[in-house]
Order: sequence, then C-alpha cells, then structure tokens
Amino acid sequence: MRFFLVDDDGAVRSVLKHIIEGEKLGTVVSEAETGCQVTSNVLSFYDIDIVIMDLLMPDSDGIETIKSWNGEFKGKVIMLSQVEAKELIGAAYTEGIDYYVTKPINKKELVAVIHKVIQTIQLEKTVNNIRRSLNGLMGTHKQDIQSNGVTQAGVKIVESAEFLLSELGIIGENGSKDLLEMVQYLYEHEINDGFDLHFPSLKELFEKLSIMRLGETASSLELNRETKASEQRVRRAINQSITHWANIGLSESTNGKFENYATKFFDFSTIRCKMTELRNEEFISPKQVKIHTKKFIQVLYFEAKKLASSEMYK
Repeated sequence: MRFFLVDDDGAVRSVLKHIIEGEKLGTVVSEAETGCQVTSNVLSFYDIDIVIMDLLMPDSDGIETIKSWNGEFKGKVIMLSQVEAKELIGAAYTEGIDYYVTKPINKKELVAVIHKVIQTIQLEKTVNNIRRSLNGLMGTHKQDIQSNGVTQAGVKIVESAEFLLSELGIIGENGSKDLLEMVQYLYEHEINDGFDLHFPSLKELFEKLSIMRLGETASSLELNRETKASEQRVRRAINQSITHWANIGLSESTNGKFENYATKFFDFSTIRCKMTELRNEEFISPKQVKIHTKKFIQVLYFEAKKLASSEMYK
C-alpha cells in the first residue's frame, strides 16, 4: 500500500512512518505539513492508496482538504486528532473519511485500523475483478443473451452478497473475499449448467476457487494448499459471524435482524451455544459449535440473488 502523511508536526509524521514501514504495512511515498499541499492531482500523481491526515492544521484543516478534492480521490482516509468533539468527528465522516484515530497515537490501535482499511481496499479490488469477469460473460454467451441483463444481474448479486457479509459482521475478514468469489462462481455455474442436478459440493467449490486464483497450470500440491487455506479462512469468517450474532442476541434478542440472520444462516442451537459461552465467560469445545459451511454458502448465494432481484426491479 502507498501512504501519504499529512500533519503539521514532523515528529508525528516520523512516528507514523516508523509504524507503517516497521510493521510492513506499506510505503510512505510522500508527506506534507498542511492540507494546502495535498491536492487530488498530487495524490493521483503518487498513486496513493491511503492518506493519514491530521484534523486540525494551519491554512487548511483535514475537512477542508477533503472537500477540495471534490470526490476525485478514490483512496481511503484515516483522520488523526486530539480533539474528540462529536460535531467535528461527524463532519469528518460526512466528508468521507474511513476511520478516526485519536492522538496520542496508540501503535496497536493504528495498526489494527490500517489492517482494516487494507482489507477493505483488497475486498473492493476483488469485487471490481469479479465485475470485470462477469462482464466477460457477454462475449461468452452472446447467442443466449438478449441484452446486458445477465451481466447486470451477476454484478448485482455479488454486490448484494457484499452487503450481506457486511450485515453478518464479516466484511473485513479474510474469508469474505473467498465467499464473494464463490458467489461469482455459483452465478456462472448456474448460468452455464443450472442447479437441476445438484448444488456444487464444498469440495468442488473450494477446488474451483483455487483454480480461479492459481490458474489451470498450478500443480496439485499448490492447489491442495490453497484449497485448505481457503477452507480455513471461510470457516474462521463464519465462526466470527456466529460470535457477532451471539453478541447481538445477548444485548438485543428481539432485534429483527437477529431473528432473521441468526436463524437463516446458522443452526440456532449453534448461536445459542455461543451465547451461553459468552454470557458465562466459559470455554465451550469447538465440537459443540457446529459450523455448517455449505448451508452458509447456499443461503448467502440465494439470499444475494433474492436481494439483487428486488433491487433491480424497484
């Protein structure tokens, strides 16, 4: 990742650079003392992914600087400030910042935030790649397609799946990328062959995903390694979602979303088991928390299709 640091305090910029490059989060490409020096053209010239900027600076503060970009900067912004006024923080989020970190800088907090931002960037790139791949369906199926409706539907399904993963509390997890690519594969599979005979097995899904990533020429050893890694990422993401909804169930069990998602994507006994573990702060064997990966993937795909259909015909 390519970073641009903006802060009138050189010591702060030095600390930020030390953390970013010391933790191998990316490269600090350039720095500035005030927002006046940071135009959208400058950010474009340096091909910046992430701007870390102080909220209050002389000449042009963080909010004014973002406004001056007129939406032309498509990267991410992390805002820094000692000020914790809700109005200022709210204004910063309104202008499009992605995270807010208070000074003095806490290394662990900053690293965690940057990791989240990087995951978001990578996820957006995945969605864009999927969109380009789905656009390619137009050339493959020209005889069967009367318009670009199939392509639009495929893109909408992937975007709907992204929304659902956000609702499920795992949009920033590593496994979310695997799940979105599975949705893409399932859509293409349904277009080509349908699900008349059977829904693809987990083995087939993970193997196809590995081939999509590594290519047909990858060795069986490489494919097996990627397949196992993908399985683990997806299971961890689903387990994280179980914990997410168990926490919601403890605090607001009558929440409509809890009733919908917790029963639809998971066996409710699994959610209840995790709620008991969290409530009593006791360890429960992983064997008692059953993760039904195939059910989760099936529900994700068909719910994304349903959501995409309702959005397209509003």
